[in-house]
Order: sequence, then C-alpha cells, then structure tokens
Amino acid sequence: MKLATKFLSALLLTGVVASANTLVTVNGKAITQEAVDTELMNATQGRFNQVPVEKQAQFRQQVLQQLIAKELIYGDAQKTGILKTKDYKEEYKKLEERMKKELAIQVWQKKVVDGIKISDATLKDYYNKNKEEFNEKEAVHARHILVKEEADAKAIINELKPLSGQKLQTKFEALAKEKSTGPSGQKGGDLGFFAQGQMVPAFNDKVFTMKVGTITMSPVKTQFGYHIIYLQEKKNAATKSFAEVKPAIEQRLKMEKFKSVMQDKMKALEKKAVIK
Repeated sequence: MKLATKFLSALLLTGVVASANTLVTVNGKAITQEAVDTELMNATQGRFNQVPVEKQAQFRQQVLQQLIAKELIYGDAQKTGILKTKDYKEEYKKLEERMKKELAIQVWQKKVVDGIKISDATLKDYYNKNKEEFNEKEAVHARHILVKEEADAKAIINELKPLSGQKLQTKFEALAKEKSTGPSGQKGGDLGFFAQGQMVPAFNDKVFTMKVGTITMSPVKTQFGYHIIYLQEKKNAATKSFAEVKPAIEQRLKMEKFKSVMQDKMKALEKKAVIK
C-alpha cells in the first residue's frame, strides 16, 4: 500500500492525470482525480486556483489521503456490521429525511432560477458598464528547478547557460525531473500560467521581468530554497470578450433577480399557508 500511495502521490503532484482518471483504488473502490478536485473546490469555496501554486500539490495530497481514510473506515464499518446496527439505521433514517427535504428545496430553487430570463441587451449593458471586472492581469507560464543549496543552483545554471531555444527547454525539463526538490519537478518544473502576486515576492518580481525563452542567470532565493526559473510563455493583460463572460454574467444577474423573485414567492406561499 505504501508503494502505491507513493506512486499515486507523484501522479497528483505532476498534475498530468486527466480529471476522470483513477488515482488509487481502495479495496476495489476507485478514487478519481475528479473526486479530489471536487473536494478541493468545496473546501476552498471554488477558489482553489487562487491557492499559491507551491501549496496546491500539498492540498491535493491531503485530500487524497482523507478520501482513502474514508474508504478504509467505511470498509471496516461494513465488515464489522455497523450498517446493521440499530444506531446506524436510526441515524440513517434521520439523515435521509433531512436530505429529502434539502434536495427538494435545491431542485425547487433551480427550477425558479432556470425560469428567470435575462435579455441579451441587459447582459451586454452589464458588460459594457463593468468591463473592469473582466480584466485579466498579465500572466506568465514558467518552469523552475528548486534546490536547497545555492552552489547546486549555480552549477545547474552553468550547465544551462550555453543552450538556447528548444534545446534549453528540453534540458531544463530533464534537470528539473532529476534534481528539483519541488513538487513540480516530476513534470519538468512546470508551474503553468500564473498572474502577478500568486508567487512569493522574490520569485514573482523576478519572473515578470524575464524574456520568454530565457533562464535566470543567478539563483532566486525564497523560503523554499534556491530557484532557477525558465520563462516559457507570457500573456499580456487583456479584457475578456463579451462572448467569453456572457454565461457568467447571465448567472450573476439571474441570482440577483432570484432574490426578489423569492421574496414574492415566499409572500404568496405564506398567505396560502396555515402558520400558527
């Protein structure tokens, strides 16, 4: 089990597993990347992407271990007859009643929201009046190699200095897999795209001054150690188009209107109800 967990931990840290892929099976029960992602989004209220990149892998691993623990405990509960006990059946019945009511309310509310219509003209007007909401900051796509000692970082830089273009990137990825102590090492040091302020200050300040296709000529020191950074791509600040954000605007305006619609519906329901 330890070897399997270690291997799957590496898969999580690389981030290369498709969302529906199985990360691990516990006594035949599959735990998927999708399940982990769902838990992460719930735990961060949909803001997991705002978590610093260096901490995301740690959180993913914690959630995976929690899901594994749940399956182990549930499996043992089944084997030891917990599901057949009076206490379990009573609590299950109470939960079933609560969930029946909650689910009915959720479906009822969704039906109300789906019935709310927002015209294209209203959506477009909101977009034009609130374009600043849809501004995207400058973002970069970078890779890094993280080591503990400055001397090791300098040696890696010296090995990379003579290279350029695709040869530089290929060698950088290989060295990241071989020598980086960071969780992104196994995927060639790839940190993906990130905007200003998402990385620790020293790293952030350096990477946004670099030219695409280059590396740092001296190590960048942070609380994690010494970084060699490779800048792979850069996106300029831009404003998302109306077509890109239309669904989000529509949902937002629907939810705003939902509040007033709900007030009217509740008043109507209260008039018909017998409340003593």
